[in-house]
Amino acid sequence: MAPSVDSEQLRIAGLTGVELSLPIAGPGARSYAFVIDWHIRVLLALAWLLVFWLLRLFPLVASAGTLSKALFNLLGVLPAVLIYLLYHPILELLMRGRTPGKRMAGVRLVTQNGGLPGAGAILTRNIFRLLDSLPFLYLVGLTSCMISAQRLRIGDMAAGTVLVLDTAPSAQSLSRLPALVAQTGLDAGLVELLSELLERWSSLSAEHRDRLARALLARTEHGLSSQALASAGDADLHQRLRALLSAAA
Repeated sequence: MAPSVDSEQLRIAGLTGVELSLPIAGPGARSYAFVIDWHIRVLLALAWLLVFWLLRLFPLVASAGTLSKALFNLLGVLPAVLIYLLYHPILELLMRGRTPGKRMAGVRLVTQNGGLPGAGAILTRNIFRLLDSLPFLYLVGLTSCMISAQRLRIGDMAAGTVLVLDTAPSAQSLSRLPALVAQTGLDAGLVELLSELLERWSSLSAEHRDRLARALLARTEHGLSSQALASAGDADLHQRLRALLSAAA
């Protein structure tokens, strides 16, 4: 079943048949996160310019500046510009769909399938930031968020991304899936099943969760005999499932 998006929730049908819902962030949460990030990246850029200005006071650095004044000034300005422009894409990749501002605002960037966006999607989204910021104060982007049913700015539409509230347990579970797939070497579908089952372990009846656990372990632990699997208790089954995902703990 394909994921659906309405004005309030990004809904994803999990492989266990349990629908996951991620609340979509509105213009207010977006603006709060952006203002925080804007101040951080401006301060970082200004900090570099201040360091560069202080370096010019040293005789050795000052003499080097006289040899090629244009190049010397470029080395001062270019890093500050790169800090300002690359702040969002680099941190969104390193922080798995977040920035310091997004973390403080409690939001996270995900794809419309609920997964983490790749480098291409993040780069596309941030290139379109130039359009969303027109004509001033992100008027185009904020207008798009307010009139679109999915609360998306132009960059989100182009990149296939959604900004969701990062408070739901399902968002935390989804954010772990890529790491689990990479570190356990299991099939992505099996990883999602294992993750969802462990996430909902306490809310399921012992009979139902043990049956699911035995079925999953039979598919993943090929060295485990059917007799040993059948005789395993609830706690042992839970421990074996945890062990499969311990590499990402």
